[in-house]
Amino acid sequence: MTTSDKSDHAAEIPDGPTGVAAQDWGRAAADPQYRAAVVDLLGALAYGELAAFERLAEDAKLAPTLEDKAELASMASAEFHHFERLRDRLTEIGEEPTRAMEPFVAALDGFHRQTAPSDWLEGLVKAYVGDSIASDFYREVAARLDADTRDLVLAVLDDTGHASFAVEKVRAAIDADPRVGGRLALWARRLMGEALSQSQRVVAERDALSTMLVGGIADGFDLAEVGRMFSRITDAHTKRMAALGLAA
Repeated sequence: MTTSDKSDHAAEIPDGPTGVAAQDWGRAAADPQYRAAVVDLLGALAYGELAAFERLAEDAKLAPTLEDKAELASMASAEFHHFERLRDRLTEIGEEPTRAMEPFVAALDGFHRQTAPSDWLEGLVKAYVGDSIASDFYREVAARLDADTRDLVLAVLDDTGHASFAVEKVRAAIDADPRVGGRLALWARRLMGEALSQSQRVVAERDALSTMLVGGIADGFDLAEVGRMFSRITDAHTKRMAALGLAA
């Protein structure tokens, strides 16, 4: 989940924090609906990080060199440490981590089943493009969170080094065989569609999260802003495709 480069618009608080974004966890959590939304968010992120750890460890088996294998293993370790931070935070606020993660297991596992890479390069593109879309989504939400939760979310979304690694390897593969670019571009477009659909499904199924996004909890977030949010995520995807040397 944390393999993205940071988006320019990520977690910006226009004109300074207001509303919930200006509060700490102790004050914001007095609203039970806000608390439920944060538990959902941390649960989704925690399972995403755990799944990312598993996937990177599995992808390491496809690595063509020992150097590449070691690099992916290091990234997998970083993902697991992010998971531990989220798990510990859920425990700290009195929530059972497994229970918080369970509502998101089916959707995330389904996404990974539908987008299983067939080779090393597809795995790199998936980690860079697919996970980055999810990270952009969570950063958008983070801008409307209380200060304590926002800091944690942004910390676990930090790039583990996969962005520059993926760009370097994919561009080198395209330079060596330009035909690879067409196949990977189609793959990345599929990932974009699946990732957006999965994000929308997760939000729609969790009342507290959907209320946060459309303005029932979060300060200044309305349906029009949700549309603009997905436009920003799409723009960031286009930039990443360009960085890889692929057509969006």
